Amino acid sequence: MRITVIGTGYVGLVVGACLSEMGNDVICVDNNKEKLEQIKKGIIPIYEPGLEELIKVNVNENRLTFTDNLKYAVQNSLVCYIAVGTPQGEDGSADLKYVYQVAESIGESINEYKVIVDKSTVPVGTADKVTEIIKSKTNIEFDVVSNPEFLKQGAAVDDFLKPDRVIIGSNSKKATDIMQELYAPFLRTGNPVIVMDVKSAEMTKYAANSFLAVKISYANEIANICEKVGADAEMVRIGMCSDKRIGTQFLFPGLGYGGSCFPKDVKALIKTAKDFNCDSSLLESADIVNKKQRMLFVNKILNYYNNDIKDKTFAIWGLAFKPKTNDMREAPSITIINELLNKGAKIKAYDPKAFDLAKLIFGDKITYSKNAYDALIDSNALLLLTEWNEFRRPDFDRIKSLLKTPVIFDGRNQYDSNRLKNKGFSYFCVGKKSF
Repeated sequence: MRITVIGTGYVGLVVGACLSEMGNDVICVDNNKEKLEQIKKGIIPIYEPGLEELIKVNVNENRLTFTDNLKYAVQNSLVCYIAVGTPQGEDGSADLKYVYQVAESIGESINEYKVIVDKSTVPVGTADKVTEIIKSKTNIEFDVVSNPEFLKQGAAVDDFLKPDRVIIGSNSKKATDIMQELYAPFLRTGNPVIVMDVKSAEMTKYAANSFLAVKISYANEIANICEKVGADAEMVRIGMCSDKRIGTQFLFPGLGYGGSCFPKDVKALIKTAKDFNCDSSLLESADIVNKKQRMLFVNKILNYYNNDIKDKTFAIWGLAFKPKTNDMREAPSITIINELLNKGAKIKAYDPKAFDLAKLIFGDKITYSKNAYDALIDSNALLLLTEWNEFRRPDFDRIKSLLKTPVIFDGRNQYDSNRLKNKGFSYFCVGKKSF
């Protein structure tokens, strides 16, 4: 099948690479010529395990090409994915200007029947607006469907190639049949294609992400209570998760959620609820708890140093919002580092993949260490902010020898508190009694 993917960001690149891997001819479109040239040379702008190799293989096989010529791409494809950014507006809503600009361009370029796929995360009613825009430009037949993505950063390639489910929001049997044919190779294990109306599909993405965000905030709120009453949040989590109705995922306390999806999608759904005069108290509370969680971690540090961290140096392990990605959008590290800098502290940071983006955010305000242990030298304490695998089993004797004082603030509950206590560390985590 001949496919166009408009937008070569995180979603667009994964979609384009994975669809081409199944033998489709895919054209990826972007108006950033410099970015396209870099991709053609094999320089991928995002870190996602397996993606770079997938792009190189399919480019070499001529199944995956890149262009800034949207008209050419649309006219030579049956299915056109819209995968451009939908940044958060000042009022919390999704800014759809890029989606609508692409819709106009498609309307001006269309030459025969097309299936237009909203892949970007968009609020309910967007497909209707995209349809309206395209119809204002052409009389040629087309259908707009909603096909929300459920890609976890750090596992996006596997998520696309082996999806739990594929949701197709369509009001057209013709478009539905084409989309089912397109996704058939990905679902040979029997996982479902779920067909529903367009608005329900648009809502499903926001509902799913917001539910997971609520779970995370719930876990953090329970952990905070555990600290106060002397309970162990990890034991409580294990006790809860043994209930099959609850499950094990997204109930780990820590520094809250970040990234490109959860914060933005929760706020967008709150805005949608307000637009339709619906109550969104639960969503609003999840958002508030998430913001507070980072400050509670900062307050632990301040309390330990009697609110005086001027000229103290902190070693930061982890800058990305989660492991296996270089994405720093809404990362807890940004809030925490800025708060510490504002109090006069110095920062020495290490992250396996996020330095380039971190430098755009912090510039020369912090020191970028060549490895994890280098960050510890002459630092007053270690702060673990991202749970990269290489941080899970460090040499604690070496850590103790490099730090000025043996103090660890663990924002991800990675370490054995009893072991650290026996080694003479002061250890602070989330949802447990500190020492």
